Amino acid sequence: MPSQIPDVDPAETREWLDSLDAVVERHGRTRARFLLLKLLESARNNAVGVPSLTSTDYINTIPPEREPEFPGDEHVERRIRAYIRWNAAVMVTRAQRPGVGVGGHIATYASAASLYEVGFNHFFRGKGGDGPGVPGGDPQPGDQIFIQGHGSPGIYARAYLEGRLTTDQLDLFRQEGQPGALASYPHPRLMPDFWEFPTVSMGLGAINSIYQARFNRYLQHRGITDTSGSRVWAFLGDGEMDEPEALGALGVAAREELDNLTWIVNCNLQRLDGPVRGNGKIIQELESYFLGAGW
Repeated sequence: MPSQIPDVDPAETREWLDSLDAVVERHGRTRARFLLLKLLESARNNAVGVPSLTSTDYINTIPPEREPEFPGDEHVERRIRAYIRWNAAVMVTRAQRPGVGVGGHIATYASAASLYEVGFNHFFRGKGGDGPGVPGGDPQPGDQIFIQGHGSPGIYARAYLEGRLTTDQLDLFRQEGQPGALASYPHPRLMPDFWEFPTVSMGLGAINSIYQARFNRYLQHRGITDTSGSRVWAFLGDGEMDEPEALGALGVAAREELDNLTWIVNCNLQRLDGPVRGNGKIIQELESYFLGAGW
């Protein structure tokens, strides 16, 4: 595409940029976005040949000055995370002891512990909480969380700190043939009182979370139950995003405008069969997929 680099008229360029900054400052980002979209529409009508932007710069989308104060005790929560990571790692290590040798996944939860703990402590809503409900006063159904399959050791380690699991149970991790054993991955059939959704094989949690969010909307729109206070969360891996099920239903989420669904993709650049994308950053590639699908 023809380029004007170096800038043939820096003064005019500066005037356009200053005008955009002024619109953002005086009228907000929504107005600025509207004007830019109208400019792009006009550029296409005039055959200017503006390339579509399928990825943005690799920077934080929330500038420091817009970050809110952390609502909890950072020191206490950091210590709790350390305990959970330690217990998860030791549990997997002990599962590799002689006579057992089943092992497990350590890196998944170790790289996502902060994501889970901030969610559990400050975002996820339990079932049966206060809410408007449908006529008759039904309580809110709470949030639905699809835990990344390989992150199950961290969830077990957290439940152990809460007193919901025992040391003996942790020692039976991945030994499903033993009474009281902990399932390798989220498995409602084996542990109906612990897991709500299965998320293995890889990609299962991604596609199921989309249709769960869609079904929640159906229940809401038909007046069957009030799901307005319920959000679906899906924790996914960057290597998992290669699964057909992970990206295959993005169009459904976009067309249905499922703003009651949040995906958290843990981009730790690791997968079972080697580094992700040659051990390079993958976030912009994922951004292109989501933008292309309209999400």
